[in-house]
Amino acid sequence: MRIGVVGLGLIGGSIFKNLREAKKHDLIGISGSVHEFNVSNDYGNLRECDLVFVCTPMNKTPEILQKLENYLTENTIVTDVCSLKEFVSVRTYKYKFIPSHPMAGTEHSGWEYAFPDMFEKAIWAVTPLKGTKQEDLNLLKSVIDELGAKTIQTTPKEHDEAVALISHAPMIIAQALCKNIKDNKLAQTLASSGFRDTTRLAMSNTEMANDMITMNETNIRNAIEMLNKNLNELLTPNYLNEAEEIKDFRTKLYE
Repeated sequence: MRIGVVGLGLIGGSIFKNLREAKKHDLIGISGSVHEFNVSNDYGNLRECDLVFVCTPMNKTPEILQKLENYLTENTIVTDVCSLKEFVSVRTYKYKFIPSHPMAGTEHSGWEYAFPDMFEKAIWAVTPLKGTKQEDLNLLKSVIDELGAKTIQTTPKEHDEAVALISHAPMIIAQALCKNIKDNKLAQTLASSGFRDTTRLAMSNTEMANDMITMNETNIRNAIEMLNKNLNELLTPNYLNEAEEIKDFRTKLYE
């Protein structure tokens, strides 16, 4: 199979490095900054691809998806890796577009931080649009399986609501916790591994974070309102029972 990867940052670079290491496919990379074998900024090299991953920043992805219409045929399957799915699902293309999102990453960005095992045992959401053929979806899933991830199928709307709860709102909360101690030198001195781990998401790529906030604001606000409600319920004399239930839930969540 001939596979193209557009954008070789953390996610695209990890896809490229994984597939290159496996040596099962004819691999084409598109990047203006990465200089590797079979990597260039010539989109014409994608013409014969069976599958293309678009791994550019969210704010640039719609432009790239439209640009690909100049190079790809109606037989090519294209997926993106954006952490939001509704905004890329509003139009169709002459090729076969299947939106998706790997639930993987680190606080770093760029090709130099990409690694082949990025997606090992990760969840990869796919949100096929109306009219997507099962054989095309199966082909995409087969490559995701090769990358080490497990696919979960959902809708763009349900996906965006869920990631606000587990990713986007936690990022904002991590940033707010950092602001809490910005003017407290003693708190900064006492801060240790617990605070470091809790606020790791505050190190998220700022361009990506800004895209999340501007494109998913309503869902994030709903998630934070839910958090405020749960905080108030915890700050009561019934805290011990609530905390034990949450501890049990957290334990079972990652069993």
